[in-house]
Amino acid sequence: MGDVAGMGADLFESYVGSLIAPIAFAALVFADQDFQIQTIFYPLMIAAIGMGASIIGSFFVRPKGEHLARALHTGTWTAAGLTVVGVAVLTPIMFNDVEGIDNAWGFFIAVAVGLVVGILVGKISEWYTSDHYRTVKGIAKQAETGPATVVLAGIAEGKRSAAFSVIVVALGMGAAYWAGDLAIAGGGIYGVAIAAIGVLATLGITVSVDAYGPIADNAGGIAEMAELEPTVREATDQLDSLGNTTAAVAKGFAIASAAVTALALFFTFAAAVDVERFDILDIKVAIGLFLGAMFPYLFASMTIQAVGRAAFQMIEEVRRQFREIPGLKAGEPGVRPDYAKCVDISTKASLREMILPGALAVALPLVVGFVSVEMLGGLLAGALVSGFLLAIYMANAGGAWDNAKKFIEAGAFGGKGSDAHKAAVVGDTIGDPFKDTAGPAMNIGIKVMTIVSLIFASAFVSFGGIHFGPF
Repeated sequence: MGDVAGMGADLFESYVGSLIAPIAFAALVFADQDFQIQTIFYPLMIAAIGMGASIIGSFFVRPKGEHLARALHTGTWTAAGLTVVGVAVLTPIMFNDVEGIDNAWGFFIAVAVGLVVGILVGKISEWYTSDHYRTVKGIAKQAETGPATVVLAGIAEGKRSAAFSVIVVALGMGAAYWAGDLAIAGGGIYGVAIAAIGVLATLGITVSVDAYGPIADNAGGIAEMAELEPTVREATDQLDSLGNTTAAVAKGFAIASAAVTALALFFTFAAAVDVERFDILDIKVAIGLFLGAMFPYLFASMTIQAVGRAAFQMIEEVRRQFREIPGLKAGEPGVRPDYAKCVDISTKASLREMILPGALAVALPLVVGFVSVEMLGGLLAGALVSGFLLAIYMANAGGAWDNAKKFIEAGAFGGKGSDAHKAAVVGDTIGDPFKDTAGPAMNIGIKVMTIVSLIFASAFVSFGGIHFGPF
């Protein structure tokens, strides 16, 4: 339930953020222009087309034999194709003969670039987290020499995947900027903003594909608790392995959209505070860059430690029940554990432990913004770049560790219960807070900081900053 709710909330927040960015930018920068209304409504129309395409695409998911991944990909590709066709029809209808629009097809190109970026980042995540590819098989192979080599291999591959994802997103940003400038003189940032909508245009089917993993995982848990035939568990393990990959793909979509959306919001913030450019040679901007680059690491530390504290409470509760409930540890018939208490621990920890990281994401830009707007610009830039890399790294490393374990459980390198399997379990234990907590939470942390900065932009300008020392 946590996997579905958590990732669903993350993707929904990314979706809303990607809509806010171009609308806010158009409202600020295109004021008094003849095409302002069209540029405000265009993102909403793209979203509507994407929703319809996702619904239609879901009907094309038809599994045949063992090609499970292909069936899910068919639905995603169908939704993406229908979205491209829909936007191609929409663009000339909305912008033809509108004064000030140089070439409306630039907007279409920007949306298409966003779709391609989302698909490619998702594909990179699949390459690094699916047991059909050599990365996961290589990590599983490392398990033969112990947990340390498994951990090192996962860290290395996760960081390498981040490099390729950044290259794709950077190229996409450049192409979207060019496309936006092609449509409107000075409209490059608007092009980047609608490219972010393109990344998440097919959100409906992306969420569906993501939810597939936890559902398959829970089916496996039910099969094991019900003591069904081993063949049932083998089937659910295959589905769960695919689910881990689809979840990693969805995280790739979310993280890529977060980076592009945050960049668009960053430029919208610059327009709101009337700053044309942030000079990194300015000491205020440089200090902000360092503070911003620090934030994702501190944020990740806090969320990972929160998982550790909650896990400790859960383990202590399990031990207590083994001690106090007669026959539970021996597995006697009719003896059931107190599941409600475990659920209560998880629920309370998830709410309590996120107060401080969430408050930090809101408070830090407020404090820095009232000191110096330039410093806040550096803060947002540093957090965006650092957070994007860290989020991709943790999401893909976690997915790779998880599927390496499942690859061994399927019979490779000694199978379940072997020393290699025990080593892979260690990697998976580290990977869970990476891919399910710290990585996805980073997306929201980055965007919350940017949105808070945008909301309070006028207050920062009115206040004028605290003037002391070099500030």
